[in-house]
Amino acid sequence: MADELRALTRLTFDELGLATGGIGQIHQAIADRAFGAAGSGTPRAIHDAIAGAVYGGLRAGASLAGRGVAPLVSGTVSDSPRGAAVLAVLNGLRGDTLEREGSNLASAMEFRVDGRPVAPADLTVSPRIVVFVHGLFETEFAWGRESYGARLARDLDVTPLYVRFNTGRHISENGRSLAALLDELVECHEISQIALVGHSMGGLVARSACHAGGEWTPAVRHTVTLGTPHTGAPLESAVHYASAALGVAPETRPFAGFLRRRSAGIRDLRSGSLADEDWQGRDPEALRAAACAEVPLLKGAAHHFVAATITQDAAHPVGRLVGDWLVLQPSASGRSRARVIGFRAEDGVHLGGMHHLALLNHPRVYEHLREWLSRAPRAG
Repeated sequence: MADELRALTRLTFDELGLATGGIGQIHQAIADRAFGAAGSGTPRAIHDAIAGAVYGGLRAGASLAGRGVAPLVSGTVSDSPRGAAVLAVLNGLRGDTLEREGSNLASAMEFRVDGRPVAPADLTVSPRIVVFVHGLFETEFAWGRESYGARLARDLDVTPLYVRFNTGRHISENGRSLAALLDELVECHEISQIALVGHSMGGLVARSACHAGGEWTPAVRHTVTLGTPHTGAPLESAVHYASAALGVAPETRPFAGFLRRRSAGIRDLRSGSLADEDWQGRDPEALRAAACAEVPLLKGAAHHFVAATITQDAAHPVGRLVGDWLVLQPSASGRSRARVIGFRAEDGVHLGGMHHLALLNHPRVYEHLREWLSRAPRAG
């Protein structure tokens, strides 16, 4: 088992050093403006020498402290709900970087049972399975104790399976990883029907996995997306433009640098990107996003969606403006002014008076989920 606590300790001190360096950059930018009229005389030289020594010393001290403290701690944190939640946030923010660096903190695409990874061959499953795919900054614990899966197992005699993955990776990369994991599952077990249930980003990962395909896709009978930004999330767009605006002035440039460190997975939410061609060879900081590759819904399956708004009426001005606080109702329904994903209106539902995280475990959502998955599957 990877030594996650040691890696987490080291990362904490490294990030503290980076934060100190960012403060130093802001200080220097303000000093540059203040000393601009006076030029580069003796006071400026003294200031720069002292400031450089202070911030450089703090950053080096944080790095040395991390190297000194990390060997003193050891342990695994990812199998408990609280520890998993911490790592989920780290993965969501910096997961692509953690993976490139080979960090023990980068989560693999795995089935999890009671917080622990379980290989597909070691699972006990029935012919009908429901795979739950969590969203950004989440883990399988996000579905709650009395989860949809537990209730479906009781009501429909299906086997619920929960995956955990690194939400900071590109959605297309996670889609391929999920497809490979499901391929391994059907090689080990006799599975006749598969349903995919994804919350938020998880719905995009599930769609991307269907696009990647494999031996498992003919068994897919239902997909359900809960608050998924099929045509993009406005919050990521706002952050994208904010990072560009903050990069203009030297005093705010470090803040822009911080925002630009956000992960590939977060960036993909800007337009709901599912395919490699949406990001390969493209500048992630370009203000005008290139058109997304349109990925059709998997043939032979019924595709359902739940869209929520904090207002009872989806047409209410507040509901239209903020949706469920993170995703707008048209995007969760797969419709925007420029794009239509292809969901049939009768296969989805709008739920009013509900926020984004409530979709993870709510009786009104479960009623629809149970009804949809109890229907006879479409012919392949």
